[in-house]
Amino acid sequence: MGLRWLRSQSMNGLLAAVYFGIAGGAFHAGSGRHWPWAAGAISAIGLLAWGAALRRARTISNIATSRIASAAQGYAELQGRTNTTDLIYSPLSNSPCIWYRYAIYERDSDNDWKEVEGGTSSATFDLHDGSGVCTIDPDHAEVMGVPETSRVSGDTKHVEHLLHGGRNLYALGEFVTVGGANSVLSLREDVNALLTSWKQNPAELQRRFDLNRDGEIDLKEWELARRLATRTVEKEHRNIRAQPGVHMLRAPQDGRLFLLSPLSPQSLRRRYLLWSGFHLTVCLGAAFITLKTLLIR
Repeated sequence: MGLRWLRSQSMNGLLAAVYFGIAGGAFHAGSGRHWPWAAGAISAIGLLAWGAALRRARTISNIATSRIASAAQGYAELQGRTNTTDLIYSPLSNSPCIWYRYAIYERDSDNDWKEVEGGTSSATFDLHDGSGVCTIDPDHAEVMGVPETSRVSGDTKHVEHLLHGGRNLYALGEFVTVGGANSVLSLREDVNALLTSWKQNPAELQRRFDLNRDGEIDLKEWELARRLATRTVEKEHRNIRAQPGVHMLRAPQDGRLFLLSPLSPQSLRRRYLLWSGFHLTVCLGAAFITLKTLLIR
C-alpha cells in the first residue's frame, strides 16, 4: 500500500482517522503510561502531514498553467476538458466515466466497516484545452476533490469516486511528448537492421548491387549498399520526426506531486492550506499533551 496510500485522494481523511485511532487505542489501554507515546506519535505524524500539505499548496501556487501545444517538456500544469468518447464503466454502479476508485466494505463483529475489496482504474484518457490534446496516464495520481457516492445494503457498503467525461479537469505532473520530433531513433541500428533484411534475400541483393555481375558482392559494392541503406533510413527518420507527437501527462519520475482534480487551482490551494492548518494544530496539541504528561510524572 505505502506510496499509493499516501498519494490517494483521501490521504488527509485517513490521517485524521489515524489520529483518532492512536488516541482511541491509548484510551482503551486504560493506563496513563501509554499517553505520552500515543501523543508523541500523533505529533510526529501531524508534523509530517503539515509539511506535505503545505508543500502541495506551494507547488500549486508557484507553477503557471501551460497550453498543451506549447508546453515545455517536464513538470507542467494543465487545465482543460476531458474526453466524452472511449469512456470506461465503474464496477459498482456501471456509470460511464474516465476514472474511478471503488471500495466494498462489510460490517465486522465489532460493528465497524472493514474494506474487503477495492480498486482504481488505470485507463488513460484525453484532456483538451483548445490548443491541443494531452493523454493522461492516471497511475499513481493523487485525485483530489472528487465527490463520493455510497450505498449501504444490510452489512455491505459500496463507495465510489468518479471523474466524468466532458468536465473541467486540473492536471499537474510530468509532461512528455512521445514520437514526432522527440522520437528516439538510432541511425546505426536501423541501417544495420535494413542491411540484415537485405541479406536475407541474396538474389535480390545481387540484382541490385552486383554491378560487375561476377556473382558476388565485393567491398565496393557493399559500400554502395550501405550508403543507400543510410539514405533510406535517414529519409524514414525525417518522416517520423515530421509527424505530430503524442503529448502525455504522467507521474513524475522524481517523485514530485502528480495531481488530478475537477477543482480549480485556487480551490485546491485553499484546501491544502486548510488541511495544513489542521495537521499543525494536531501536531502542536499532541506535543503539548506529551510534555504535560511527562512533566506531571
